[in-house]
Amino acid sequence: MKKVLMIAHQFPPIGGSGVQRTVKFVKYLPMYGWEGIVLTRDAKRAQLKDNTLLNDIPANTKIYRTAAWDFSEWPFPLNLAGKYIRRRILIPDGERLWEVFSYKKAMEIIKEEKVDLIYSTSQPFSTHLLAMKLKQTCPDIPWVSDFRDEWTNNAFIKAYNYRPYRIKMEKRLERKVFELSDAIIMNTPVMRNNSVRDNPDLEHKFHVIPNGFDREDFEGIEPGTGNDRFTLTYTGLIYGNTSPKTVFAAVEKLVREKLVDLSEIRLRFIGRLKTDELYRLAKAHNIHEAVEILPYKPHKESVASLMQSDAVLLLLGKGTEAIYTGKLMEYINTGKPILATVPVNGAAAQLINETRTGFVADCDDIETTAGNFKMLYDYWKNGVEFFNPDREKIAQYERRKLTKKLADIFDGLC
Repeated sequence: MKKVLMIAHQFPPIGGSGVQRTVKFVKYLPMYGWEGIVLTRDAKRAQLKDNTLLNDIPANTKIYRTAAWDFSEWPFPLNLAGKYIRRRILIPDGERLWEVFSYKKAMEIIKEEKVDLIYSTSQPFSTHLLAMKLKQTCPDIPWVSDFRDEWTNNAFIKAYNYRPYRIKMEKRLERKVFELSDAIIMNTPVMRNNSVRDNPDLEHKFHVIPNGFDREDFEGIEPGTGNDRFTLTYTGLIYGNTSPKTVFAAVEKLVREKLVDLSEIRLRFIGRLKTDELYRLAKAHNIHEAVEILPYKPHKESVASLMQSDAVLLLLGKGTEAIYTGKLMEYINTGKPILATVPVNGAAAQLINETRTGFVADCDDIETTAGNFKMLYDYWKNGVEFFNPDREKIAQYERRKLTKKLADIFDGLC
C-alpha cells in the first residue's frame, strides 16, 4: 500500500465541519490502496472537540501531533494581543508558527515512513506553506494541495481589509503554492473557474472534489415525523456576513400578516454560536419565542437533529458564490427540504437546484424567503408529501466516490 503524508491542521478530536473532509479521506483511502499518515496540531487547548469523529479513523492510522499556538485562546486581556498577532502580524494566518515548527517533524515522517506523496489541506493556508517547504526539500515527491475554501478570492478574508502590501504578499504565496503543487484540488466548480481565470497557464493542474456525505453517518437514524411545531434546523457556525436576519424578517412578515402562527414554529440553531447576538436579532424581529439555540453536538447527534426536523436551513452571505459549505452536503442527504438564503448565482444555489433538494432565495430577498417558508409551513400543517429529490445526483456526493477521485489523482502522480 502506498503512503501519503496528510497535513491537516484540523483533525479529531477537534470537531467542526472543516474536519470532516480529511477524516473521510483517511477513512476510505485504504479501499483504493493508500494509507494516510496524518500530521496535525496538538488538540489539548482546542475549544471545539468531538471525540466521536475518532471512530472514523482506521485503527492502524499513524497520527503525529505538534505544538499548537492558540493566540486567540489566551486569557483576557492577553487574548486581545493574541488576536492582533493572529490577524495582523502572522501571514497568511495565525498558524504560521505551527507551520514553521512542524517542518522538522514532517521531514522525520517522510524519511521514516518512506512517504510516496504529500497532501495538504486548508484552511489554514499555512498548511500549504509547510507542504511547499517539504516539496522544495524533496522535489521528487509529488504534492497535492487541497483547498476547502478560496485563499485570496475569499470574501471573508477580503472583509479584513488588509493593507495592499499584505494582499500582494498573499497573492505571491498563493501563486507559488499553485506553481509547486503537482495537482490542486478545489472544493467547487466556481472555485476552480476562479483559479483558472487568475492562473490560465496552470489550468491542467486544477481538479474539483467537493465536500460530501458519509452514508454510514445516517445509518440507524430514523427520519422524524409529527413534530408539534414546524421545525427548521440550522447546524454549524454563523460567521462573517452570514446571518439569519433575512429568515427572521421573513417570519416576522408572515406572522404580522397572520399567514403563519408563531406558536407553531420552531427555529432551531445548533452549534458554537453567539447566543446573545442571535437572541437579540430574533427579539428585534419579535420572533424570539420561536427561536431555540442548542450547543455544539457530536456529529452523529447533529445529523439526527437534522433528520428529525421538518426542514433544514442554509445561510450564506454576499460574496460566497464559490462556497458549498460542508453542511450542505449532509443536508442534501437528509431527505428534508432546504430553505436557503444564499447568492442565487453561486455554487450552493446551483447544487440545491440540480439535486431538487430545496428552495433558494437571494441573501437579502425577504419576499422570496417568506414565500418559500410559507410553502414549507403549509406542507407541514396540511401533512402534504411533496419532496422529490434527485437521488441519482445526490449519490455522486457520497464520500467513498469522492475519495476514489482523490485516489485516482494520487495514482496519476505515483
